[in-house]
Amino acid sequence: MGPIARSTLHTSIVLGLRLLIQAGTLLVIARMLGPDQYAAFAGIAALAVLLGTFSTFGTHLVLFAEVAKDPERRSHVLSYAVPTTLITGSILFFVYIASYLLFFQNIGLSGSIIFCIGLTETILLPLFLIPATEELALEKTARSQLLMIFPLALRTLAAFVVMLLAVSHPLVVFAWLYLISAVVALFCMKWYKQNAWLNPHQWQLATPPQLRHSAGYATLALTAAGPSELDKMLAVKLLPLGVGGLYIAASRVVGAATLPVTALLLAALPRLFRGQLETKAQSERLNRWILVSVLVYGVILAGLLWLFAPWVEWLFGQQYQGITQILQWLCWVVPALALRLSLASMLMAVDRPWARAGVEIFGMFALVVGAVILYPLLGVVGMVLALAISEWGMVGIGYYCINKN
Repeated sequence: MGPIARSTLHTSIVLGLRLLIQAGTLLVIARMLGPDQYAAFAGIAALAVLLGTFSTFGTHLVLFAEVAKDPERRSHVLSYAVPTTLITGSILFFVYIASYLLFFQNIGLSGSIIFCIGLTETILLPLFLIPATEELALEKTARSQLLMIFPLALRTLAAFVVMLLAVSHPLVVFAWLYLISAVVALFCMKWYKQNAWLNPHQWQLATPPQLRHSAGYATLALTAAGPSELDKMLAVKLLPLGVGGLYIAASRVVGAATLPVTALLLAALPRLFRGQLETKAQSERLNRWILVSVLVYGVILAGLLWLFAPWVEWLFGQQYQGITQILQWLCWVVPALALRLSLASMLMAVDRPWARAGVEIFGMFALVVGAVILYPLLGVVGMVLALAISEWGMVGIGYYCINKN
């Protein structure tokens, strides 16, 4: 068994645990809130997650690239990565509040919910991401993913606590526990990795050249999350909340099911970054192996999701009647989603972050235009069709960019 296959297996086991954690959280929250409230929560959380991907200003990816080449470079990058994250994250927290007031105030969530979700996703979790990414760069892939799922596990525990307590305002209580779980995760990271963020006296403001270097990766992180989160925000804006809840739940199921693809890519990323030091033939062979594996997996997964969609509806409960059909429609998107993730990682590995960003910006633009045009004509089917156009379009353009390289 090769090193990538072995690492993929180990990481798949860890991500299998992540799948269970995500599925548990999704099911508990969705059943606890019902489609309407779940749609409101998921839509505003998607906005926070999307903005939060920009909080590090790409410095966590710079750290990954530099440490993957030489672990001795960590202190140099960390010295400006942490203060950059704190400054950018704080700005984005206020951008998040303003965006909610401008575009989503009609969904009727309380200020405490918005505060807790925003602070967690734009400041706290981006800080946690930095040392977890360093572990990945050192090819400790499974350990890195264990660190990444730790805040999710705490969040799942919080969801179960809220469900068991049967409180009168479950979303408010869960939002505060959402925040507390991130704080606990940061303290645990500090205990696990004493020098995770360096000491404050070692911090320094990033220089203009450093910011220019990380800007491409910052855009990359934002656009990478965009296609996965934007459709949830559009669902809240365009669809009735009840239908939007069904669509978002089905979309989250599809996203969770692609975790083995993420395992493969995480295991291969350090090798992909070093691909520039290998022959062109070796790099092309690795790329072909990844794409073929991902395509086969995507097709098999789509078939399994189609067959087991009625069981998914049973798990979500009677409130989510109709999710079977939406999930089966989304099966046509699954292979494209898996391939898009692979091609995006390849573009990043060959130091073409702007090319990847361009592909994903096209995907987001196609998604917005498609949803605005097709939803009034076809209802929720139009939303699914817009997502399919976006994902398959990104696959086509991304494959062209890789071959052109």
